[in-house]
Amino acid sequence: MTVHNRTSFLDRVAENLGRERRTEVQAPVYSVQPQDRVFQGATQDELIEKLEAQCSVIHTSFDRTTRAALGDSLQKVLASFEGSRKVISAGGPRLDEFGLPGIYDELREEGFDFRIWNDQEGDVTFAEQAGVGIVFSDITLAESGTVTLFNDKHNGRSISLLPETFIAIIPKSTLVPRMTQVARVIHEQEQKGNPVSSCVSFITGPSNSADIEMNLIVGVHGPVKAAYILVEDL
Repeated sequence: MTVHNRTSFLDRVAENLGRERRTEVQAPVYSVQPQDRVFQGATQDELIEKLEAQCSVIHTSFDRTTRAALGDSLQKVLASFEGSRKVISAGGPRLDEFGLPGIYDELREEGFDFRIWNDQEGDVTFAEQAGVGIVFSDITLAESGTVTLFNDKHNGRSISLLPETFIAIIPKSTLVPRMTQVARVIHEQEQKGNPVSSCVSFITGPSNSADIEMNLIVGVHGPVKAAYILVEDL
């Protein structure tokens, strides 16, 4: 897109404001920053307790496991969903990191149909038909029970949006207190010139809505059930 006469337009605006045009702007530093005090100093284990408590509020099941027992946890959650045996999973290096190729092979032997998202034709169609989508949380907010997904070619938005249910695998190291820390991470990466996903998804349990009297209805416009599996890091 070509922008015409931008400099002259902004100069005229600044002139009408009675000042020179500012070409560099720095974020203000506030003397009081209450957003940093929420769960300040909490350990990772304390954040896990906060996350688990919040999961009961957002109608999301919670399981804490190890990498060695991740297969058992996945099997338990899939059995609890009792839905379609079609499963679409995010791909990328974390599959091998968590030993998921072997786990998925074992589940295939039990009748599950797994597809790994790779930004190829047919991924979205499969996601529409899938009963379960499996994603990896990049940053996890303990306060709200929110998983943050940096969507890319290995992690399409459809995985957590189109299937009837979804599972978020949460590495313990991704836990932070709240949105404040997520925004700071994104800002710091931008400042360093590191590429940041053009789409960042914040997902808090299954889809839901509430009327003016705050009567919560779960399963409105997306997954009707959600499960978080927190995995202890090596």
